[in-house]
Amino acid sequence: MRTKSKLAGAGALGLGVLLIALGAEAASGRTILVFGDSLSAAYGLAPQEGWVALLAQRLRVQGYGYEVVNASESGETSGGGLERLPRALRLHKPQLVILELGANDGLRALPLSELRANLERMVALARATGARVLLIGIRIPPNYGPRYTGEFERVFPELANQYHLPLVPFLLAKVALDPALMQADGLHPNARGEAPVLDTVWPYLEPLLAKKHRTRG
Repeated sequence: MRTKSKLAGAGALGLGVLLIALGAEAASGRTILVFGDSLSAAYGLAPQEGWVALLAQRLRVQGYGYEVVNASESGETSGGGLERLPRALRLHKPQLVILELGANDGLRALPLSELRANLERMVALARATGARVLLIGIRIPPNYGPRYTGEFERVFPELANQYHLPLVPFLLAKVALDPALMQADGLHPNARGEAPVLDTVWPYLEPLLAKKHRTRG
C-alpha cells in the first residue's frame, strides 16, 4: 500500500508553470482553459503526450473550432489556483473552464473547508466572466482514513449539485487501478494512460461545446 509520506512528496513535485496553447483554432475566439495540477500538466511526460494535448488534437480532428490553453501547474493546490485564476481568465478569456484542482490539498491533508471555499470562489470567478465550468472530481488513497477520504470525495459532487455544474466524477477512473497505465509513483498516468483519461473527460465535455465549424468543400 502506498504510504502517506510518499504520496504527499510526489504530489508536491514539479513547481514550474506549464502554460501552453494547443491547437490551431485560435482565430475562432473559442477557448477552453484547462486549469489544474500535475494530473493535467502531463507530469513526467512530454507535453504532447498529456490528455490536454490529446484533447486539442481531438477537437481539431472533429472540426470543433477551439483553442485549448493548458494553465495547469504541477504541485498546485486549490489555494494557489485561486491566486492564479484571475490573471488566466483575463489573459485567455475562455468560454469553457475545466477546473481540476484538489488532489494536492488532499495529499497534504489540508482542511476540506478551505478546499471547498477555494473551489467555490474559482467557480464564481469563472462564471463572472461568462465562462462555463466543468468540474473534475478526484479521489485520494484510503490510507488517509475513511472519514477524511470520504469527506474529500464528497466535496466535488456536493459542489456540482449546489452550483449546477457538470461533473467528471473521477478523473482517473479508467487508469488508477491499472499499473500498466500508471507511472511508477502510482499517482500519475503514463503515456498509455493519458488517452483513457481523455476518454473519461470527453462525455462530460462534449455537450458543453459549441457547434462544429463546417468546412465548405
